[in-house]
Amino acid sequence: MSSVDIGDGRRAGFRQWAGLAVLVLPAMLLFMMLTILFLAIPQLAADLKPSSTQTLWIIDIYGFLMAGLLVTMGTLGDRIGHRRLLSSGAAVFAVVSVIAANTSDPALMIVWRALLGVAAATQMPATLGLIFSTFADPRQRGIAVGIWSGGISVGTGLGPVIGGALLEAFSWRAAFLVAVPVMAIVAIGAPLLLPNPRNPVAGRLDLFSVLLSLATLLPIVYGVKELARPDSLLPASAGIVLGLAFGAWFLVRQLRLPEPLLDVRLFANRAVSGALGVFLLAATALGGVYLLFTQYLQLVEGLSPLRAGLWVLPGAALLVVVSTLSPVLVRRIRPGKLIAAGLAVQVIGYLLLTQVNVAGGLPLLVVGFMVLYPAVAPSMALTTNLVVGSVPPQKAGAASGLATTCSDLGISLGIAVIGSIGALVYRAEAGDALPAGLPPEAATAARDSLDGAVTAAHGLPADLAAAVLAPAREAFAGGLNVAAVVAAVIAAGAAILALLQLRHIPPTG
Repeated sequence: MSSVDIGDGRRAGFRQWAGLAVLVLPAMLLFMMLTILFLAIPQLAADLKPSSTQTLWIIDIYGFLMAGLLVTMGTLGDRIGHRRLLSSGAAVFAVVSVIAANTSDPALMIVWRALLGVAAATQMPATLGLIFSTFADPRQRGIAVGIWSGGISVGTGLGPVIGGALLEAFSWRAAFLVAVPVMAIVAIGAPLLLPNPRNPVAGRLDLFSVLLSLATLLPIVYGVKELARPDSLLPASAGIVLGLAFGAWFLVRQLRLPEPLLDVRLFANRAVSGALGVFLLAATALGGVYLLFTQYLQLVEGLSPLRAGLWVLPGAALLVVVSTLSPVLVRRIRPGKLIAAGLAVQVIGYLLLTQVNVAGGLPLLVVGFMVLYPAVAPSMALTTNLVVGSVPPQKAGAASGLATTCSDLGISLGIAVIGSIGALVYRAEAGDALPAGLPPEAATAARDSLDGAVTAAHGLPADLAAAVLAPAREAFAGGLNVAAVVAAVIAAGAAILALLQLRHIPPTG
């Protein structure tokens, strides 16, 4: 059956549903790449020996650039065709993944992860745009968007699980190479199965706005990360102030442009601003705690990557179940109440993590994660439809791009902000607790991060290694406890925002 043009009312056939598989694959993989390195960090740190700040950049520069360029790439896709952008982005992603897998320098790894974020940004808006172009029947289109959203949930949840299995069998480099066959399928399958619609009146791509958006995001992230380091208050504050200044310039420019890169007037819609604000806060709370959770399993409990990944699996399975049920429940329950209830449950999970300690903390850690992780599903599953359904059809593409941006940006902000808080507490508690007599290099590494302490302990006598690891693990648990408190406050704020801003939206049924 030939491709269906949007708006002709025809029902999709086998070719369109096969094309959907090609669209779900990159959506699943690109979000999996946000979390797949969580379990790889101990191996990667031992091999590349990055500083704690470099480690955070390696993890989240991908998500920041992906989020920062989604709207830009959506506009570019309107001009040159989303299929073409999807195929070229998949090819670049595959090539850079191979290069990253063979990198041995932490600074270069940050560069390659940044390029992967750019390549990911070319694909995410294309996947959703092509769903709207391929499925003309509204009911089938809704099913397709639901499957696409489910793929994102599966990718986010299974990233550490798949990463753990790959690490057990190979090394951290396999976490990059797994993308190559998937992207090959996308690059080859997209031209065969998908249309290539273009908007003849697509807006002009304002490159200066693109630069302003990145100049807003990256200095703020730099400043937040530097706040976790001793004696860095001045450069950290300067980075944050500089980013906020560029952000103000960006907003003023968008309001004046006849064809803005980001239509900030969409935020005047109560449902749009409320749903995006709630989802951004929920994803921020989750991102940093998720990272600390996976590190605790390996560095404090000493689990192998595969066993650590298996402890993630129950929470990931529940996330998929709740994501599937949320669109059904919202037929009878107001979405604001459903999302707020999920976030209230999430607060309980975070509070459980505040009680985790080194002695016998694994059961409470896993139970807390199983409570908090699926509880983010209502906001994750419902945000896109809430946002897109609240704007005129001609602004649906921009609105859906904002929803995806909030997901990426929230997880990356969580890693930056909450991860930095955990690192700050670690340094404060570990600095004075380490034993005397350590070699200067080992002492510096152990004070910087638990990764460094574990690496340094490998070259020490058994008694001295134990004296290093015990306080370091206690300090890391303390960092997790404080991070969980911060995440609980953020999630509680998101729940209140959902009740206030989304209470007017009726059930979909």
